[in-house]
Amino acid sequence: MKALWTSTMSFPPTVRLLMANQFAINLAFYMLMPYLAAHLAGELGLAAWAVGLVLGVRNFSQQGMFLIGGTIADRFGYKTPIMAGCLLRTAGFALLGAVDSLPVLVLASAATGFAGALFNPAVRAYLAAESGGRRVEAFATFNVYYQAGMLAGPLVGLALLAADFRLVCLAAAGIFAILTVLQSRWLPARPAAGGGRESRVLTQWRTVVANRPFLLFSWAMIGSYVLTFQVYLALPLAAGDAFGRAGTQATTLLFVLSAALAVAGQLRLTGWAKARWNGQDALVRGLAVMGAAFLPLALVAAGGALSPAVALSALAAAVIALAVGGAIVYPFEMDTVTSLSGNRLVATHYGLYNTVSGLGITLGNLATGALWDYAQRHQALWLVWTALALTGGACAVAVHLLARTGRLTPPGLRTATA
Repeated sequence: MKALWTSTMSFPPTVRLLMANQFAINLAFYMLMPYLAAHLAGELGLAAWAVGLVLGVRNFSQQGMFLIGGTIADRFGYKTPIMAGCLLRTAGFALLGAVDSLPVLVLASAATGFAGALFNPAVRAYLAAESGGRRVEAFATFNVYYQAGMLAGPLVGLALLAADFRLVCLAAAGIFAILTVLQSRWLPARPAAGGGRESRVLTQWRTVVANRPFLLFSWAMIGSYVLTFQVYLALPLAAGDAFGRAGTQATTLLFVLSAALAVAGQLRLTGWAKARWNGQDALVRGLAVMGAAFLPLALVAAGGALSPAVALSALAAAVIALAVGGAIVYPFEMDTVTSLSGNRLVATHYGLYNTVSGLGITLGNLATGALWDYAQRHQALWLVWTALALTGGACAVAVHLLARTGRLTPPGLRTATA
């Protein structure tokens, strides 16, 4: 905690505000979202397809609209979309607790998703701009607040849920309302570099799409997001297979373990990696660790029937390695996106990067789910874990090749070297 405080206070006030802002955003979001499906199916009695529709619309309106959010940030400055996103999520969360009509629920869900698409690219671009030459340290500290919000949110939501789901919604909406006021008062307006209202949207998009090294890096990193998402997909499925009804509790413990490791270890891991490697090497090694996270599960699955203790040990080892690898990768990954943008249209670059990642998660989940069904029918779950391990290895190799051929070198340095 002392290291976090020292690191936080070493940054300018605007950066500190953005970090506190992200903690509150995740706190409010994870207070509500883990319990929304149960509310829709239980209290409101919606059919499973309707619950899936509401949740799917939220995911699409966020993942599919990141490019729009980034473009808005580069045209109108970073403060405007951050405030607009928080205000929109205030309304969306309040509606989710107040209505039971499916069309209105879908509208509220779309609003909460688009809100994330508005403020996420703007926050990251603003953080990169304000942290100057300390982007890696800034993103590492930022990720601690990000993970801390994810860790605290479900616990606070669970406590409020004992009273009423509407109270959870109102509390989450209240947090976003307070954030809107605080940002209006304390967050300085900052224009984006290389953007502006005079710049045409299609020109912005053509500039980003023409950035070949950035696009190659975006595609190379897709697998890392597929691996990270397995905390919500393959690992819970494995916990259910191993522990039956107790699988939910095991999944909760694994989720808490993942977030707690990121909170406790992020700054130390970033400092350790930065002292030993350059950013490109840190990315390659972090990705390799993420892939290796699934090898214990592959080995024990190949051995046949598992005892609960062995299954839990393998799952815990996977979560720990994923958290460690992800903590190494994240700050250098965010720094690389900014570097490859050449500090122009940074939010649009982040927006497209997140859109590509979201597409990768969707396709990766479909492939993982299909492979899981096949492997379960043939009693060969080691196939799933081996495929995931190979995905991490492929990402590491792809990033290594990009670095070796100079494609991860910032544009200015690349020109000077040439």
